[in-house]
Amino acid sequence: MSMYFAIGDETLWNPAHGAGRLFLRQVEVFEAELELPSGIGQGKYWGDPDTLEVDPALYAEFARSLVVWHCRTGHSVILALSEGFVATTLALAWRAGIEVGIPELDSGHVCGGVQRDVQVPGSPRPTAAAVVTALRTRAREMDRSMAR
Repeated sequence: MSMYFAIGDETLWNPAHGAGRLFLRQVEVFEAELELPSGIGQGKYWGDPDTLEVDPALYAEFARSLVVWHCRTGHSVILALSEGFVATTLALAWRAGIEVGIPELDSGHVCGGVQRDVQVPGSPRPTAAAVVTALRTRAREMDRSMAR
């Protein structure tokens, strides 16, 4: 069994049911975290939970905000927990033809800023360049492994 994430008649991703369900559950988590809708919803076959339509405008805003959020965090646990989901979201956006700019911060910039979540012990924060490089690499890997 599998799921379909599509824009109109174009299938962007056709994951196994387990992977698709996990992705959708993570979508809900990050919609709440960002306070933004993802743009992923019921598809053209109402009553079929395995077909999901992606609204390009809403998804673009969600993906862009998610990438900025991810690239600006300095918390190593949050980075680890979110990297795979953000990379998958980014790869799906690329497939939809959505331009998602990855923040280009100078190589000496340290991730973070106003911190709600303080990391203890206070390990050195990763540089923004390291986070951006890791995200780009992971998104390319995800794109290669995501069935259509």
